Amino acid sequence: MSYSTEQLSDLQLIRDCADRYCRGVDRLDEALMKSAYWQDATDDHGVYVGNAMTFAEMCMVSHLKWRSTSHCILNHAIELDADGVHARGEIYNVTYLFQADADVLDTWHGRYLDRYEKRNGEW
Repeated sequence: MSYSTEQLSDLQLIRDCADRYCRGVDRLDEALMKSAYWQDATDDHGVYVGNAMTFAEMCMVSHLKWRSTSHCILNHAIELDADGVHARGEIYNVTYLFQADADVLDTWHGRYLDRYEKRNGEW
């Protein structure tokens, strides 16, 4: 498949959103994590379903039980819709969470199923 220059840019900008999410949650940087979402976005992490801004705020507290985390995202498949402003993504992830109070490394494996929207030229 061939892509236009704009589509290639869109694909990279969408990947940047996913990277900001991971960096934000790993560094407990609330503003960075929130920058991956629109203000009215919804997040469904299974244990939490609701406003993404509230989810980010919750993560800043709930992730304090780990001394460090590392969200590793792999195989980020993105499908751009023909309208040029919507896309869907599927990302496999492995997350390493080093407990704060014990020398224990927790490992989570999962998949993110995302919907992206371009507003005023920004994903």
